[in-house]
Amino acid sequence: MLQILAKSLREYKKASIVTVFLAILEVLFEIVIPLCMSNLIDFGIEEGAMKVVIRYGCFLLIFAVLQLITGCASAQIGAKASAGFSANLRQDIYDNVQTFSFSNIDKFSTSSIVTRLTTDVTNVQNAYQMIIRMAVRGPVMILFSMIVSFQIHAGISMIFLILIPILAICLYFIISKSHPILVRVFGTYDGLNNIVQENLKGIRVVKSFCSEQYEVEKFKKVSETIFRDFVKAERFIAFNSPVMQFFMYGCMILISWIGAKAVVASGNNAAVGLTTGNLTALITYSIQILMSLMMLSMVFVMIVISRSSAGRIVEILQEQTTIHNPKNPVMEVKNGEICFRNVDFVYASKADKKVIDNISLTIHSGETIGIIGGTGSSKTSLVQLIPRLYDVTGGALFVGGVNVKDYDLDTLRNAVAVVLQKNELFSGTIQENLRWGNPDATDDEIKEACRLACASEFVEAMPKQYDTYIEQGGANVSGGQKQRLCIARALLKKPKILILDDSTSAVDTKTDAYIRQSFAEYIPDTTKILIAQRVSSVQNADRIIVMEDGRVEAVGTHEELLKNCSIYREVYESQQKGDDTNE
Repeated sequence: MLQILAKSLREYKKASIVTVFLAILEVLFEIVIPLCMSNLIDFGIEEGAMKVVIRYGCFLLIFAVLQLITGCASAQIGAKASAGFSANLRQDIYDNVQTFSFSNIDKFSTSSIVTRLTTDVTNVQNAYQMIIRMAVRGPVMILFSMIVSFQIHAGISMIFLILIPILAICLYFIISKSHPILVRVFGTYDGLNNIVQENLKGIRVVKSFCSEQYEVEKFKKVSETIFRDFVKAERFIAFNSPVMQFFMYGCMILISWIGAKAVVASGNNAAVGLTTGNLTALITYSIQILMSLMMLSMVFVMIVISRSSAGRIVEILQEQTTIHNPKNPVMEVKNGEICFRNVDFVYASKADKKVIDNISLTIHSGETIGIIGGTGSSKTSLVQLIPRLYDVTGGALFVGGVNVKDYDLDTLRNAVAVVLQKNELFSGTIQENLRWGNPDATDDEIKEACRLACASEFVEAMPKQYDTYIEQGGANVSGGQKQRLCIARALLKKPKILILDDSTSAVDTKTDAYIRQSFAEYIPDTTKILIAQRVSSVQNADRIIVMEDGRVEAVGTHEELLKNCSIYREVYESQQKGDDTNE
């Protein structure tokens, strides 16, 4: 796990090493200060030697300034290193998510990925900053303070050796009890983010059904679960500070009591026993040792919190896309011919039922194909196999006479334009959204694509026209307008295969008919696949595929299917009755 996370350090390795080096220097200067203070007291103040006082006073000032400089530099460079590390880590997670196939994305919920990119990365950043500073300062300070303390008075310094193992046991108890709870908390965070995301995305539905109170209660329930778990974890973590302070003050009292007796017994003579300066240094070193232990305990607590976050981040970084480019990929799609040969597909490898079951079908280049079927008949699943959004799990799929697995992914997907059921527009101008289809599209090409998609009329009626700003998710345009802009965006790709997955459901039948007519006239060589619920949207297609339960039930023209396919005939008649009733 640490090796994987360390790969994100990159250009901040040097800053991290410098931070560690400066932290060690800071400790060394801090270690020297009590010794100077001890000599100042014993050889300056006690002897009444003003020159000695001034000399050691200057040393104290110099070492204090050096400690300040190295401490500030270490803190500043360490902050830069940890912030840079987290920025790289966040970028690496995001970059890897971009390579995911739909199968990979299905494995992690959107809310979980967001939590890992935000809360988990922040926890790891905080832990890393503490590790390269406090986790370095603490052990070095303890080690050198112990060495100097034993040189001053070995007997009194034994107090440290007795206290440190006891403190270690207390810290282990706190960590072992709090870590499992914190792991559970971050899992619950995913659920909390999921509720917020669903609520905001479906806020219109929530308000139209007056379900605000239900959503509030749902959020409150998850929030209270997090609250209870955090309180439970904090009950253990809260022992950290008082335990450390108890031992720190207890140690100071013991050193003061034993040391004072030693000073009195020796007559303040260094040759015989302990001096006042030595006792002052010992008390200072005891504070440094115990403060370092307290710092280390804080580091341990942060590591406990970040450990589960680090594990969740590594899960994303280690996840490999299920769809790969071949070693010697084909870099050109010759035409829009599609051939399914005994194709099977399941979403999960252990699924009992096939989503696509043994489909064999050939679609000729330039042909207009309609696909119709009930909800759950796997219409969308079928077309998602063409651009390799998912891979077939059985059989083979060919585009332009080549197996889709032999194509370069970008080449294949640039040749296939898909307008899915859930149309997505991104925050930015209309022009910027449309250029997702072709970054180099000219203004005339954009206008032509909008005209073919019946979008030019409403776009040009807007005050800023193609420079009109689209809110996140296309919140400031209607469903039909959003669909037409997505179709225009797909047309700008100039694809060899165009797939419209029920993407005219929010437009009126007249506009739907005009869009289909535009396709027939202006992109005759493009293979067009129209998935629809309305028979009127597909009845003029060259052929219509009727799907039921993951299988192809029938293929033919509108007239042929009315004669030979009962499923198609029932759908057509029910829709015709509906139209008659509306009239």
